[in-house]
Amino acid sequence: MASVKPELEIMRTTLTTSLSVHWKLFLIEGVVLLVLGLSAVTLPLIATIAIAIVLGWAFLVSGVVGLAATFRMRSAPGFWWSLVSGFLGIAAGIVLLRWPLSGAFSLTLILTIFLVLEGIVSILFALDHKRELSGRWAIMLVSGLVDLVLAGLILAGLPGTAAWAIGLLVGINMVFGGLALIAMAMHARQAASRGI
Repeated sequence: MASVKPELEIMRTTLTTSLSVHWKLFLIEGVVLLVLGLSAVTLPLIATIAIAIVLGWAFLVSGVVGLAATFRMRSAPGFWWSLVSGFLGIAAGIVLLRWPLSGAFSLTLILTIFLVLEGIVSILFALDHKRELSGRWAIMLVSGLVDLVLAGLILAGLPGTAAWAIGLLVGINMVFGGLALIAMAMHARQAASRGI
C-alpha cells in the first residue's frame, strides 16, 4: 500500500510535465473545437447533414470491409449473420449518404431516447445522493431535468427538429469541450512559466 503513493505522485508529475510541455497543442485543439462547435451551433442544419454523411461513410466502409472479411472466411461459424451484418451496414450507409435528413430523423429519435433515459438516471442518481446528504445532488437533478425538457422539445417538434437537433447538440458539446481544452492549456502554460 505504501508503494502506491510514490507511483501516483510519479504519474501526476509526469502528467503535469507533459501538459506544461505540450500546452500549445491543447490550445490549438481547443480553439479548433470551439470554432467548429460555434459553426455547428450557428448552422445546425449543415452540421446535422455533415454528421449524417460522416456516419453514412462509416457505415458504408464498415459494411464493405465486413463483407470482404466474411467472404474470405466462408467456413467460419456465423457466416450468414456476418453476411447480413455487412449488407445492413452498406444499406445504412447508402441511406444516410443519399438522404441525410431522413437519416437525421432516425438519429434524432435515438438521441431523444438517450436524453430521456439519461435524464431519468440523472434524477434518480441525484435523489440517491440527496438521501446520503451529498452536496452536489441539486446540480445533478437540474441536469436530469434539462435532459428531459430538451428531449420533450425535440420530440414535440418532430419531424422539424430532426433538421437541427443533432447539429446543435454536437456543436454545444464541441464548444464546451473546446473551452475546457483552452482552460486546461492556459493553466498548463501558467504552470510552465512558473517552472512547476
